[in-house]
Amino acid sequence: MLDESIKKLVEYGIACHLIPESERIYSTNLLLDIFGKSDYSDPEIEAVSESENDCANVQRTDFQVFQLSEILKSLCDEAVAMGIIEEGITSRDLFDTKLMNCITPRPSQVIDTFWKKYESSPVDATDFYYNFSRNTNYIRVDRVSKDLKWKVPSEYGDIDITINLSKPEKDPKAIAAAKTAKASGYPKCLLCMENEGYAGHMTHPARQNHRIIPIEIAGSKWGFQYSPYVYYNEHCIVFNGQHTPMAINRNTFVKLFDFIKLFPHYFLGSNADLPIVGGSILSHDHFQGGNYTFAMAKAPIVTEFQVEGFADVEAGIVKWPLSVIRLRSENVESVIHLADHILKKWRDYTDEEAFIFAETDGEIHNTITPIARFKDGKYELDLALRNNITTEEHPLGVYHPHEKLHHIKKENIGLIEVMGLAVLPARLKHEMEVLAEYMVEHKDIRSNAEIEKHADWVDEFTSDYSNINTENVMEILYAEIGKVFVQVLEDAGVYKFTEEGQKAFMRFVETL
Repeated sequence: MLDESIKKLVEYGIACHLIPESERIYSTNLLLDIFGKSDYSDPEIEAVSESENDCANVQRTDFQVFQLSEILKSLCDEAVAMGIIEEGITSRDLFDTKLMNCITPRPSQVIDTFWKKYESSPVDATDFYYNFSRNTNYIRVDRVSKDLKWKVPSEYGDIDITINLSKPEKDPKAIAAAKTAKASGYPKCLLCMENEGYAGHMTHPARQNHRIIPIEIAGSKWGFQYSPYVYYNEHCIVFNGQHTPMAINRNTFVKLFDFIKLFPHYFLGSNADLPIVGGSILSHDHFQGGNYTFAMAKAPIVTEFQVEGFADVEAGIVKWPLSVIRLRSENVESVIHLADHILKKWRDYTDEEAFIFAETDGEIHNTITPIARFKDGKYELDLALRNNITTEEHPLGVYHPHEKLHHIKKENIGLIEVMGLAVLPARLKHEMEVLAEYMVEHKDIRSNAEIEKHADWVDEFTSDYSNINTENVMEILYAEIGKVFVQVLEDAGVYKFTEEGQKAFMRFVETL
């Protein structure tokens, strides 16, 4: 059985053009060594399915995806039975990544192929690299496919919702290991270059099948990779070659557009550089992008304005729940200069009437979430104005999801949410299933500790539906979750889409 699984994995590597036929024996022997085997029977097996086209250039079929998943599961089962690894998802993830390294090309091979493809077109290069990342199981497609995704219409456009099920829960052994593990400081974080090929341990994911594409932006060394947990099509991460903190300044806009010039079919954005309104990793300068058009990018400009000295830049306020200024021009330098001008003005801007404070007690509050793209022959930059001030009433942030919405979304509103994609916690899947049962059967929601936090919310919308039954209850819940997320975004907007809010927004615009 073990020999069969080893052969299937090698066959998979050949079928997906990860390794050539000439490396069959070499890769087999690498796998045998991991299992401590000195013999091999070379069994007859059913051929691993190939796509009609080159696996390196097209997405695998669902059949191929789950073929790999089953092969790796079988090999991990063998490793547990042999006492090579302990049972548990973390141990299995560390081990199956080690196995995948046996059929994953060396970094130089991947880099060479990427830039050869790039000579044909940037799209060819990213198509190759994205599917390579899937084929090598760096992007665990079988897990990502379990994420729940749907769209909800709103006055701002169709909002994307996803319940993230692809990140596995830590098992008890991994949690115990985290308590006793000594911090090695290598790699310094999950975004460092040193992750490439790193074996990992119980508190750090394995990255032997990770391959980074080196790029140069703003005259310095950066890395380009895909997110292991892709939230949208070709969800990529672009990160500084040095472990340096995030900062939003003029050079940020230069970096964003240097990347866009390399890959004009992608967008690229940055989380804000302050706590509460920033992303989860502020310690390492990085951006996120990809090949997807969010509702924010489709949203129209509702109020145009001109900034003196920038006649070649179109500017305006975007119809979006967050407070967004959009800049457009064929001249990228003009966009960068104006963005820097707006950022500096916003950093120092206070409007007590609108409850906008640049700083309190020496703590800076104003920053920006920028998103760059190339659209219809022009460079485009969206600047979402952010402020992280807190009060006794809103200790997690005035411009943060308010407490009544925390039963759905409590986490920071980072770049991905800003653009219109709700990344909701995995707990909601089960909670919504239980809630649906209680709603259909007219049970007391407050009697169940697991879902009582949703009771007030359900009370608010049930009267809008004449009949809630098993056929429509989940559709109703998904629609109402979408409405909550729109409210979450509105809470995060420093200027509301009201007459008073837009007047306050224009007061800032008039200072530019």
